[in-house]
Amino acid sequence: MARAKQRNVRKRICFSKKREANMTNETYMKHALMLAEKGRGRTSPNPVVGAVIVKDGQIIGEGWHQKCGENHAEINAFQNAQDRGESVEGAEMYVTLEPCSHYGRTPPCAKAIIEKKIKKTYIGLLDPNPLVAGRGVNMLKEAGIQVETGILESECRGINEIFLKYITKKRPFVVMKTAMTLDGKIAAHTGDSKWVSSEASRQMVQRMRNSLTGIMAGIGTVLADDPQLTCRLAGGRDPIRIIIDSHLTIPLDAKVLKDENYVIAATENCDLQKRRKLGERVLITRTKDDRVDLDHLMELLGERGIDSILLEGGGGLNEGALQAGIVDRVVTFISPKLIGGKDAKTPVEGRGFAAMSQAIQLKDVEIARSGEDLLVQGTLGQQAEE
Repeated sequence: MARAKQRNVRKRICFSKKREANMTNETYMKHALMLAEKGRGRTSPNPVVGAVIVKDGQIIGEGWHQKCGENHAEINAFQNAQDRGESVEGAEMYVTLEPCSHYGRTPPCAKAIIEKKIKKTYIGLLDPNPLVAGRGVNMLKEAGIQVETGILESECRGINEIFLKYITKKRPFVVMKTAMTLDGKIAAHTGDSKWVSSEASRQMVQRMRNSLTGIMAGIGTVLADDPQLTCRLAGGRDPIRIIIDSHLTIPLDAKVLKDENYVIAATENCDLQKRRKLGERVLITRTKDDRVDLDHLMELLGERGIDSILLEGGGGLNEGALQAGIVDRVVTFISPKLIGGKDAKTPVEGRGFAAMSQAIQLKDVEIARSGEDLLVQGTLGQQAEE
């Protein structure tokens, strides 16, 4: 009986130590995830990646991928350790994405990990990039480095939803942003919409403009509001302006045409004279119902290296985007205001579905506060079924 009790105690101790180790691994990976977010909006079309180097239970180096074309997270972490005067030999590394194994704009990170004599590497997510796809892990293992994968895999996948879609499908990740009153209106019946959402929500939208590569709006929005569609954050980066204008009715003095950072999507049936004036900035797509084929447009934009788009359209463009199946995430700000009006516009116009069972169902839904507003967001799942 006494021996049985001793065995049970030993089992509990082993289980406790194993649980403590897993918690420690998650803690370091969470720190790497936090570092990765620092590169948001600057690494496109590369992923955001964070790396942490740990030795004797202490972080001795950390880094993140700061900008496309520059050092990857692992290299920056090594440099950080060197700046601290730390030796990384025999240390462990936590990295949110599988280290690259190929020569691109920078040398392979897996090779650097081997050369630095890292003892063990913890990886959050395997890289689906065909140039990597497990090769980084294999390179490390063949060099005798221990590798453990899947640490906070869901979180590591979440921070790179844009990269994961673009690298596998060569199409941009589309975020449909809307702001509406409590009774579902995006403007008064007069068209006035300043402002539906709170200041905090509008600042969040500016951060989205800063982090996503493109911003898309319809010609109706341009004609009604003449927006600039720029990022108004100090030191922010302006997204590429993408205007859906099937017949090229856009005024040549529109604010969105103030520089060359724009694309206008049109059809062959557009104004030829204006097309000649605007030149290569006009992107001709296939025609669907006498309008721009949004699905074909995503293919063309992907070929131009545009990996993500913030859709800030009116109800008509939003409806078209949902029908075309190009929307990946919906972000909606709900303001505690009531405005009424049967003619007031709603976030999604068009004919709509005939039955609730046909509704587009969001998944992985998150709900939070944004100033005075309620923020609801989620990814698009399959159509709901009764």
